[in-house]
Amino acid sequence: MKLKELERPAVQAWSPASQYPLYLATGTSAQQLDSSFSTNGTLEIFEVDFRDPSLDLKHKGVLSASSRFHKLIWGSFGSGLLESSGVIAGGGDNGMLILYNVTHILSSGKEPVIAQKQKHTGAVRALDFNPFQGNLLASGASDSEVFIWDLNNLNVPMTLGSKSQPPEDVKALSWNRQAQHILSSAHPSGKAVVWDLRKNEPIIKVSDHSNRMHCSGLAWHPDIATQLVLCSEDDRLPVIQLWDLRFASSPLKVLESHSRGILSVSWSQADAELLLTSAKDSQILCLNLESSEVVYKLPTQSSWCFEVQWCPRDPSVFSAASFDGWISLYSVMGRSWEVQHMRLADKISSSFSKGQPLPPLQVPEQVAQASLIPPLKKPPKWIRRPTGVSFAFGGKLVTFGLPSTRLVPQPCPRLVFISQVTTESEFLMRSTELQEALESGNLLNYCQNKSQQALLQSEKMLWQFLKVTLEQDSRMKFLKLLGYSKDELQKKVATWLKSDVGLGEGPQPKGNDLNSDRQQAFCSQASKHTTEEASASSAFFDELVPQNMTPWEIPITKDVDGLLSQALLLGELGPAVELCLKEERFADAIILAQAGGADLLKQTQERYLAKKKTKISSLLACVVQKNWKDVVCTCSLKNWREALALLLTYSSTEKFPELCDMLGTRMEQEGGRALTSEARLCYVCSGSVERLVECWAKCHQALSPMALQDLMEKAMVLNRSLELLRGPHGVSPGPATTYRVTQYANLLAAQGSLATAMSFLPRDCAQPPVQQLRDRLFHAQGSAVLGQQSPPFPYPRIVVGAIPHSKETSYRLGSQPSHQVPTPSPRPRVFTPQSSPAMPLAPSHPSPYQGPRMQNISDYRASGSQAIQPLPLGPGVRPGPQDSWKEAPAPGGNLQRNKLPETFMAPAPITAPVMSLTPELQGILPLQPPVSGVSHAPPGAPGELSLQQLQHLPPEKMERKELPPEHQSLKSSFEALLQRCSLSATDLKTKRKLEEAAQRLECLYEKLCEGTHCSSGVGGPSTWQPPHVPGLPSLAGFAFVALCLDLHLWHCV
Repeated sequence: MKLKELERPAVQAWSPASQYPLYLATGTSAQQLDSSFSTNGTLEIFEVDFRDPSLDLKHKGVLSASSRFHKLIWGSFGSGLLESSGVIAGGGDNGMLILYNVTHILSSGKEPVIAQKQKHTGAVRALDFNPFQGNLLASGASDSEVFIWDLNNLNVPMTLGSKSQPPEDVKALSWNRQAQHILSSAHPSGKAVVWDLRKNEPIIKVSDHSNRMHCSGLAWHPDIATQLVLCSEDDRLPVIQLWDLRFASSPLKVLESHSRGILSVSWSQADAELLLTSAKDSQILCLNLESSEVVYKLPTQSSWCFEVQWCPRDPSVFSAASFDGWISLYSVMGRSWEVQHMRLADKISSSFSKGQPLPPLQVPEQVAQASLIPPLKKPPKWIRRPTGVSFAFGGKLVTFGLPSTRLVPQPCPRLVFISQVTTESEFLMRSTELQEALESGNLLNYCQNKSQQALLQSEKMLWQFLKVTLEQDSRMKFLKLLGYSKDELQKKVATWLKSDVGLGEGPQPKGNDLNSDRQQAFCSQASKHTTEEASASSAFFDELVPQNMTPWEIPITKDVDGLLSQALLLGELGPAVELCLKEERFADAIILAQAGGADLLKQTQERYLAKKKTKISSLLACVVQKNWKDVVCTCSLKNWREALALLLTYSSTEKFPELCDMLGTRMEQEGGRALTSEARLCYVCSGSVERLVECWAKCHQALSPMALQDLMEKAMVLNRSLELLRGPHGVSPGPATTYRVTQYANLLAAQGSLATAMSFLPRDCAQPPVQQLRDRLFHAQGSAVLGQQSPPFPYPRIVVGAIPHSKETSYRLGSQPSHQVPTPSPRPRVFTPQSSPAMPLAPSHPSPYQGPRMQNISDYRASGSQAIQPLPLGPGVRPGPQDSWKEAPAPGGNLQRNKLPETFMAPAPITAPVMSLTPELQGILPLQPPVSGVSHAPPGAPGELSLQQLQHLPPEKMERKELPPEHQSLKSSFEALLQRCSLSATDLKTKRKLEEAAQRLECLYEKLCEGTHCSSGVGGPSTWQPPHVPGLPSLAGFAFVALCLDLHLWHCV
């Protein structure tokens, strides 16, 4: 694409790569005259600003020159100094060499001319600065004169040995790009002389044996020190010769891309494969030296271009100076010129509008097509990654790159290394221990070991609780862990009672009250009664009437006792209880209420508990009333252990999990961080894995592999205990648990433990993340899961078209089906983003290298049950043209893996940063053959229809009716003719027209299928008559034949 242009009959020179902003220097050319026939010379400097969309260059400096220029070059000498922009050297007539200070030209201050030397005898046509020592300038002129100038001392130049015989002009000079003491010169006779400045003599001469080479240009290889190119301006031999000085008897390669003599050559310093040339055939070509093909071509110019140069700073830009007096800047990346055409049209319209806007300019279609310039056919080196690294699923590290040293110029195989990266060794070890414990079922020992290894008391208690969940009679054991044991309580009560009896046996003080007497009487009477009962059974009835008992009286007074007596005598227990409660005779009230029934007893207990407030009254109320929800909601959180013990002792099995969850939730909400951690014990008792995970998430804001491992150990043990209690189908994970398990599985997969990661995923979980991860883990294991059932496809299936294959299926122009399409399954076809319409992928066979070797080397595989099918295209739907950087898929079979050498040993997993390539991998480099890959267009590329495009297609075009039998021969004839023409077409214009003709034929076939373009009496192609309906593509066939004749493809017709 053209970026800038300048109308000057001049030679050109780019500023050095280190110079910013970018400048372009022009000097009036000594080989051109304009209509004024002026011989004055001018040196100008322009700033190149690609941010400015206009085609104009910014003028920065101008200087009148004493002579015109044959050659102009800009060096970096002095650019390291402050406010220095380098030196421009110009070669003129009569042996004149002029040096200019660029800074003085730009500032228009001091004298810009550094020196003028006239040592040569003829026109100075060859100049070049040494790329290593900027003060050395080589100049060449007539009579084989080559001088080396030191800009620090310009008095006496250095002469290179004796002149070559016979004397001739020096057409080009070039310093070697790898050896600073090597200089080469090119001469019209076709020879090139290589000079060694250390010896001050030529060391080799190369020349073509045909004696028809007329050298016009010379360039050294940017990377290989022994290779150079020569170009010939002779129309009889318009070639470019690539020479290697190690074999200088004949050229290494000869390129014949131009039809007439080559005037200029420039070798890209950013990509050694790109060579820019201009010739007398008015073409500017960019050649790929590796493949010898033209990768970029500018439209034919109106006149010859005598000089082309790559831009040192922007590798995609080059300049071209032509004999018609224009200097143009282009980019090889390619773009449409439509914007520039419209800008130019607007500029012209503004000149003629006189304040009134003109109608928009309608650009003809042919002009618009001609303005499209494709980019380079192959990505250039400066946008290619020399090396790359990426992490893949399963902890794989994928790296690619070239070896650090290249001993030979031949291209070496590009290798891709796949290594296993392990960064969490302890995490993997603990995960393996958990997996083994789950598989063996020995979780009791696992929990016991975890409890012994725990450093914090809370962690030790939690593991003890988890262990109890796996045992029988878990509630009593939970109480023991909380510090409450029935056996210990009985021992303590017995000890206390014994201590009270011992105190009663001592001497009693005088004045004992009536209660003491009654207690002694009761004890003696009970002892006497027991003795007499043991002596003889006949005395039983005598004992019914106690002897020596004081008679008691029933009160009949009008006080409380009298009222109580009357109530009891009448059987009114309710009022009697009320009187007792009013007088705070709570024992009498409870005894009477017990005789009155359950309802009266319950009311009496409530009244008693409401009036009698002691330290233990609340606990008594809860135990008697069995209101455990109030215990959970109202008790002090300091007594959470006692509340949990109450629930373990009294609550029912149905209510116990809910009450434990309520207690744990209250501890999280109202307690601090310590109580939040202790709330996990409540969730362990209730068996709530989801609450346990949520509580863990509150305590661990920052996720780390080891913290997640701690959670999974506890969650998996608790989940296993629930499976033992309820069965494997009675436990379903919640969203929080599923999320953490998915995170855990992803971490395991990132460390390369794919099988373990898959085993931790819930089996019957329908959540999409789990299903997607399971599917990914299954297919990432490769041959390790052969014979196992594939998990269900986790993504929604979208039917984009289902048409049966038939013999009438039309393929894209110039392509044939590469292989047999598998028989489609009954299910509808699914659009697969990884597939290409032109070449489906077939399932590959498992590699023979399995087992430990597969730990570090992975292969490509596609599941047989999910083999990728080619995308069916409806009639009239064709893939667009492939991107010029995308190589077409190779016609052939399926993708195959290259076998590894038998001596190959997989490297150990990477557990530390890799500083350099290991010697083992370096030893593999010469053993690996080049990988012949098959490229596929990515989703959305021009060569493949996207899902959105297919969804916007009208439904009636997705299926085609079969062509009537009487028209089959017509279609076969046209398709055969189209195929032959496509094989004969060579240029893009012809191919594009053939594609248009094919599309018109498709429209014709559709109309024939619908019966709208066919008469009823058609019997075959001999009787077929084109319908006379204007505006319809009925004459596509005849137009196609006329197109072939117009394109000179009559041998196809």
